[in-house]
Amino acid sequence: MAATPTTIAAIATAHGRGGIGVVRLSGRDLGGIARAILDRAPDPRRATHTRFLDAEGNVLDDGIALFFPAPHSYTGEDVLELQGHGGMAVLQLVLARCLELGAVPAEPGEFTRRAFLNGKMDLAQAESVADLIDAATAQGARSAMRALQGEFSDVVHALVDKLIHLRMLTEAMLDFPEEELDTVDFTRHQSGLNELAEALAHTLAVARQGALLREGAHVVLVGQPNVGKSSLLNRLSGEEVALVSEIPGTTRDVIRQAIQIAGVPLHIVDTAGLREAQDTVEQMGIARTHGAVAQADMVLLVVDAAVGLGAEEERIIAALPAGVPSVRVFNKIDLSGEAGRAETADHGYSVYLSAKTGEGMELLREKLLDAIGWRSEAGVFMARARHLQALTQAQAHVARAAEVIGQMELMAEELRLAQQALNTITGEFTSDDLLGRIFGSFCIGK
Repeated sequence: MAATPTTIAAIATAHGRGGIGVVRLSGRDLGGIARAILDRAPDPRRATHTRFLDAEGNVLDDGIALFFPAPHSYTGEDVLELQGHGGMAVLQLVLARCLELGAVPAEPGEFTRRAFLNGKMDLAQAESVADLIDAATAQGARSAMRALQGEFSDVVHALVDKLIHLRMLTEAMLDFPEEELDTVDFTRHQSGLNELAEALAHTLAVARQGALLREGAHVVLVGQPNVGKSSLLNRLSGEEVALVSEIPGTTRDVIRQAIQIAGVPLHIVDTAGLREAQDTVEQMGIARTHGAVAQADMVLLVVDAAVGLGAEEERIIAALPAGVPSVRVFNKIDLSGEAGRAETADHGYSVYLSAKTGEGMELLREKLLDAIGWRSEAGVFMARARHLQALTQAQAHVARAAEVIGQMELMAEELRLAQQALNTITGEFTSDDLLGRIFGSFCIGK
């Protein structure tokens, strides 16, 4: 699909002060604009120190011009980058000159969208550009770079190749119905489906790790008042983000803090203590606690270790959403002189610690990652919710194909649908509406 011939321009660096600021243009035949603003045609792929001029020949800025002629550029079109000083006023002047010469302001993500439409990258790679920019951890940045370099796309293409091979076998049998199917034919199909199902399961598991790196997990602290939830939040975050006092009910509202453990982003949410409250403000805080728990990816039930689980804790446990993992944290072991430890039971993990001294905190961090399903694997690539959905759909169609293995028409249709689901990941089959949503989330200038 060819990109629009309209020339686009945008400031490609972040707003604010900086040593260098970049104005980027992309379109067809940028030679005229380059000569007008630079008073010369820059050499392709060579950094040229020059002046940026207005319509009267006055100098707007002094910097570096880089010209990448099509198709050997980021977008596949002519690309001109004007690298000047990083003040917003001067960048706006240079951008205004570009618009005066016929360019139009770029929409969010339009440069990368053109790169996708011109075949410079597939959709999964295009999405990884935004993920790399937005990565909050070093682990996330490395995973996004692996996706940008095509590792995720290569895995998807390998799955599609397996599907195509199976479809060829299946549809050949439909084309030659006079040939009787024998045991060897069914064995080949069954073996191929088993191999494909195993590969899909592995890819989905790795993609879930990538989605966790991208989105993080919401971890909600719940428990009775004065059991040390706020102290635990402060210890996990490494700073005093929540007020701590001996007075029960100090925390009245939801407090959120972003942290990372082993490169995995976690959003920790401290909540009001759960109890029967007469105070209207405290009742509102408790209502917000229930709302936070309903949205949680994991719950930490904080308990006073000296008191243990009581009727109130059992009531809290019973009210937790089904299927949401939880860790029971027995806090204040510094008062009893116990050592930090972790135990595994039917409900999951129990960790004994002191938020005050830090004893047992490393055990909690380890069990937090285990409970949310993090497995540190080499080669994790960044993935999005839509990727997980596509892989899950493909997995379901392959499973149904295995159920109807003797019915060639039904099997062929399930394999076709599985391939269609996988193709949405890389963009071989993607609606314009989806493209609009994806690239609309990018920053302007990228």
